[in-house]
Amino acid sequence: MEGRRKSLIFPREHGAWGILLVPLITGASVGLLAGGRAWPLAPLTIAVLALFWLRTPVESWIGATPVKARTPGELQLVRNAALALTAVAVTALIWLFWGGRNLALLWIGAGAAAAFIAQAIVRKAWRSGRMAAQIVGAAGLTAVAPAAYYMVTGQLNGAAWPLWMANLFFAANQIQFVQLRIRAAHADRNEKLSIGRGFLVGQIVLILLLGLACFGHLFRWCAAMAFLPVLFRGFAWFAARPEPLAIHTLGKRELMHACAFGILLIIGFQLP
Repeated sequence: MEGRRKSLIFPREHGAWGILLVPLITGASVGLLAGGRAWPLAPLTIAVLALFWLRTPVESWIGATPVKARTPGELQLVRNAALALTAVAVTALIWLFWGGRNLALLWIGAGAAAAFIAQAIVRKAWRSGRMAAQIVGAAGLTAVAPAAYYMVTGQLNGAAWPLWMANLFFAANQIQFVQLRIRAAHADRNEKLSIGRGFLVGQIVLILLLGLACFGHLFRWCAAMAFLPVLFRGFAWFAARPEPLAIHTLGKRELMHACAFGILLIIGFQLP
């Protein structure tokens, strides 16, 4: 019973937490190492976490999720959680924009909002497009990278947009790989290639996009090295022996890849 109550108000998508927090940390860290200040990051962090958390109790309240509030006690629980999180988010947003400050964040917020609207449209119009919807939604979540960089440095140039691009590319690769592992849970070596053809193409496209961005001086070669572990993981899966799918083990491995990516990306932005 206690577990059900928690599922009504706490976000269940553990991968989405990573897609949100890794960009937030990398954007803030690169900005701090460039000489920025940490304190302005506080209202953005509070607002982002409250808004992200708010989605679960609201969906449970209105019945837009498989785990719905049914009893009067559950309805009161999700209503109170939604109202409390709304109050926290509104307070943080007022703090963030007080006196007309940080108005450049409105452009980032508009881009993130457009991504979430597009995600809802994709989900409704394309029932089998779960992965596509997740990637579109990731564009909205990873927008916190340039937002965090801006709050720390006061600038929306330099590393802000490459940080968004890098985090989005990483999130898309991770979403593709997790979905592939689920689809190919019982595949043998001969079946892996046919089932994972789309992912394999995605890996190659990712390499090409990174190469073009680096050659065009839109991204640093050193920062592109942060993708090597996940690219190796993706290609190595096709040659590895079949193994049973263990969701929790897969989640832990992907969390480790996310942490490694974040650390390597921050280091990559500091190297010449």
